[in-house]
Amino acid sequence: METLHSLSRRDFLRNASLGAGALAFGNILSSFTLKPDKKLGIALVGLGSYSTGQLAPALQHTKNCYLAGIVTGHPAKAEAWKKQYNIPDKNIYNYETYDEIKNNPDIDIVYVVLPVSMHKEYTIRGAQAGKHMICEKPMALNAKECEDMIAACKKANRLLSIGYRLHFEPHNMEIMRLGQKQIYGKVTSIDTGNGFTYRGDPNAWRLKKAMAGGGGLMDMGIYSIQGTRYTLGQEPIAVKAMQEKKRPDFFKDVDETVFWELEFPGGFTAHGKSSYNNDWSYLHVEAQHGKFGLEPAFGYGELDGYTAKGPMNIPNIIQQAAQMDDFAECVRQNKQSRVPGEEGLKDMRVVDAIYRSLDSGKKEKII
Repeated sequence: METLHSLSRRDFLRNASLGAGALAFGNILSSFTLKPDKKLGIALVGLGSYSTGQLAPALQHTKNCYLAGIVTGHPAKAEAWKKQYNIPDKNIYNYETYDEIKNNPDIDIVYVVLPVSMHKEYTIRGAQAGKHMICEKPMALNAKECEDMIAACKKANRLLSIGYRLHFEPHNMEIMRLGQKQIYGKVTSIDTGNGFTYRGDPNAWRLKKAMAGGGGLMDMGIYSIQGTRYTLGQEPIAVKAMQEKKRPDFFKDVDETVFWELEFPGGFTAHGKSSYNNDWSYLHVEAQHGKFGLEPAFGYGELDGYTAKGPMNIPNIIQQAAQMDDFAECVRQNKQSRVPGEEGLKDMRVVDAIYRSLDSGKKEKII
């Protein structure tokens, strides 16, 4: 990721991060015809470490799309990417010329990979420029911003997808199947955590609430929330949360470690946690007739899963390639993504409620 200034996505995200269920959606798009064999062009907005280390390399392995353009505030980065990926000058933009992307037929999809505070603006502007949009998660600073983004994309008749790569990752997809289909009976317990020990720049944008929206909860906790939701295939109705700070001088403006209990219809309660001061990546599920889960659960690299019958023994894939290929096919077929803007909105409603609970010290409804 990057901002207008020198901002990069931390190296840790190369090794730690997730997906929820497909949603029914009416066809709101005007006709969008493409040649069946045409690869769709993707432009990456923000060339920090996630674009550099994950998305651009993944686009070298995609079947339905390719790296067509970039948007960056750094001329040196633009020149380096131009040479490395053979990007023509006409497909290179900065933040001042971003809106001109509407005149470029090479670019079909714009992928926003910026700090969270910039997601809303650049997603809406991209849709208004006539491009289909992918936005990294967390989708926005709060649920209201998510609603605005969804409305803008619908008004522009453009598809919007959120970067939930683990919806296309086979281990996590198996967890969805086991939980939602109740393969081992009704789920009786869920415990999930995601986090890492932050040792980076204390002045980084991720530690500034105005830019990141929060700390470990926004960055890492989104995966724990997703893991619970997609395991059950249900939406929580309330949450009770608490937090701790063992390094308050470092995490002055954002949360460090947060624990929560998600309440679902019928009284089921799931436990989750997030952290910038603990190395977690797991999803453990107990059901009436056996256990299943993942550990590590949410990373970019190799994941490992187990069931009541033993190890999953599922091959790992390039998650981002599968994610982007799927969206390109959705655009080609004029159909909604399995991870649309509404999916990001549901997560942010939970996050908003968790922050309200931290403030009030009480259980809060998810609205």
